[in-house]
Amino acid sequence: MSPKIPWKIRLLFTTLNFVTDLCRRSNGTINRRLMSLIDFKSPPSENPTNGVQTSDFTVDPSRNLWFRLYTPTTTNNSNSLPIIFYFHGGGFGFFAANSKPFDDFCQRLAHEIPSIIISINYRLAPEHKCPCQYEDGFDVLKFIDEENFKHFPQNANLKECFIAGDSAGGNIAHHVALKACGYKFLKLQVIGLISLQPYFGGEERTESETNLAGAPLITVERTDWMWKAFLPQGSNRDHATANVFGPNSVDISMVNFPATIVFVGGFDPLQDWQKKYYEELHKAGKEANLIEYENAFHSFYAFPELPEYSLMIKEVRDFM
Repeated sequence: MSPKIPWKIRLLFTTLNFVTDLCRRSNGTINRRLMSLIDFKSPPSENPTNGVQTSDFTVDPSRNLWFRLYTPTTTNNSNSLPIIFYFHGGGFGFFAANSKPFDDFCQRLAHEIPSIIISINYRLAPEHKCPCQYEDGFDVLKFIDEENFKHFPQNANLKECFIAGDSAGGNIAHHVALKACGYKFLKLQVIGLISLQPYFGGEERTESETNLAGAPLITVERTDWMWKAFLPQGSNRDHATANVFGPNSVDISMVNFPATIVFVGGFDPLQDWQKKYYEELHKAGKEANLIEYENAFHSFYAFPELPEYSLMIKEVRDFM
C-alpha cells in the first residue's frame, strides 16, 4: 500500500531522491557542487510578497550563521505577534534557510498563522557534526534575546516564542528547546515546540521502518547514512541526540520543557520514533499533543495543495 501522491509531487520526489543519492559519497561526504543544481535559493524581499517581508541578518560570519526574518505586513502593527524560531529539514546535511521550498513554507507560515518567523541557517553535516547545529540554533535565540537591532519588528512578542522544525529540523528544535530550558534569558520566553515529523532514530528497527520501505523520500539506507554523517565519530544511533528517550538519553522529568505538538504521517517510515517521542514526553509529565494524518507522507507540509496542509496550519494556529 502506498500514498496517493499527485504526479507533480511524485516527479519532484524522484528527481530529489536521484540527485541527493548521487551527492552522498561512499566516504561519507556530500558533493555540494552537484547538490547546488537542484537546491534553488530564494533571495530576501523587502517588497512584501503575499503580505510578508523578508530580510537576512548575520549572527556570526565566521561560521556562516545567519537567519531569515519573515514579517507579516498585512496585520495591524499595534497587535503583538508570536515568534517562531524555525529549523529546516534535510537530514542535517542538505539545504539551507533560503532554499526555495523552506522559504516558501516560512512565508506561508508567517502569513497564515500569522507570526514572525526566524528561519535559522545552521551549519551542515558532515563538514560540521553534532552538536554544531544545536549550538548554532541556541546562539540565534541568545542573539535575539540580547541584541536590540533596529530592524527587528516592534510588534514581536518576545514572551510568546515557539521553536519549530521539520524532519531533521524537528530534531534540532527539540535539542535547542532543551538547552533553552536551562538558560536564563533576559527577555525571551519559549512557551511551545512545534515538531513536524521530527527525525529521531535508534539501533532498533521499528515496524514502520520495515513495513514502509517503499515510502517516498525516506529509506533506512538514507537515514542510516545521514545519522553516520551527523553523529560524533564512533557513535551509533542510540546516541542521545538521535534516540532522545533511549538507553543513553537525558532524564527530562525535572526540566520545564515547553508544551509540544507532534505531527505524524501514516506513510512516514519514521512515525514509530515520532509516536515514541510523544509518548515519552507524556511519561515525563510534559504537555504533549499528537496529530496523526493517516494518508500523509514525509514532508507533506511543503505542499499547500494537499488537504493535510490546511489541517496542519489550523492545528498549529490553535496550539499557539
